[in-house]
Amino acid sequence: MSVETISAALNDPVNARILSVSEDKIQGFQRDPLGEISRRTGVELSTVIDRIQAMLRAGTIRRVRQTLMATNLAPGALVAWQVPIEKLDATFDFMSQQDPFSGHVVIRSADPASPGSSYKLWTTLKVPQGYSMQRHCEYLRDKVGADHFRIMPAKRLFVLGVGHVRRRRTEPGSKADIAADPMEVNIVQLNELEWRVLMALKREFEPEELTENIWAPRAAEAKVPLETFFEVAEDLNQRKVIGRFSTFLEHVKPLADGERVTRFNALFHWAVPAGREIEAGQEVGRHHILTHAYWREGGPEFRNVNVMAVAHGMEKDLVLAHKAAIDEHLKNCGIPVSYTNVFWGGRSEIKPSEISPFAYADWCRSVGLNPEKMRD
Repeated sequence: MSVETISAALNDPVNARILSVSEDKIQGFQRDPLGEISRRTGVELSTVIDRIQAMLRAGTIRRVRQTLMATNLAPGALVAWQVPIEKLDATFDFMSQQDPFSGHVVIRSADPASPGSSYKLWTTLKVPQGYSMQRHCEYLRDKVGADHFRIMPAKRLFVLGVGHVRRRRTEPGSKADIAADPMEVNIVQLNELEWRVLMALKREFEPEELTENIWAPRAAEAKVPLETFFEVAEDLNQRKVIGRFSTFLEHVKPLADGERVTRFNALFHWAVPAGREIEAGQEVGRHHILTHAYWREGGPEFRNVNVMAVAHGMEKDLVLAHKAAIDEHLKNCGIPVSYTNVFWGGRSEIKPSEISPFAYADWCRSVGLNPEKMRD
């Protein structure tokens, strides 16, 4: 008697239903996140578990984890790197494979005549509390032989999500009825117990760990009773440290069946007048196509852009149509844009950035650095 194969395909109707919720709709800490996905989708819990396990094993989903609001746990920034072209691939490999604190690592291209086009490597960076982002970047610069780097911390966040399956159906100009909420970046101090729970909470799930009682083994890992684990996690959630429970799709590389979640990844730049960054970010952030939007200062290297956003899509012309709709919306709002540009993503690796100060000290010693000399 043959056992029916469980579909791991992105276009399977049941999988698409699950992913439409599991990508970015389970916000905050949930005591029963898989049960919540089941409730919201109307799919039996056992089927939710079987399908997510199958997609994770097949690589359709690249990771399942409880995300954190890492910007509230460790100082973070987008970093643009100017690297000699002959060192670009080796630098990409180093950042993605050997620096635990670099998250998104993307090679981007823009019109060669545009400002900042020589900055071809872009990374997100988190340096744990108490340590220096500038010193960390100087270490990386010297290690890979980069020429220059530009650190761009987020002053406000307007959009932070994924939802690639859902966004495939988004029409240019589709936007929320109200402006995006500007989220401030506030570093939260944690005690030893809270770090212990947090480190167990955020670790990626292996397929066999996806069970009905999903948090009990993590409480044991943190060496606390399950109820204590819940209480600490819920307190951290109240303090805006917890992000969402999420199934992350492999949206850059082809899946096992050759399908892609997205084909084009664009980083949009706008320069708006000083003092109107939050207003502009709120209006940009209304648009449903965006996975990220934030106020970052690009400086003179990027003609003083100060609002940035990320969009993904299957067709380049459609991604540009989304940007044109955002441009038109800003114009209609009376927000002048003195300069705008698009940096297109190419080779890309995405991983969570390590945020533990204890892990940072251990890493320093492993690469021959004195942790005390890497402090602010």
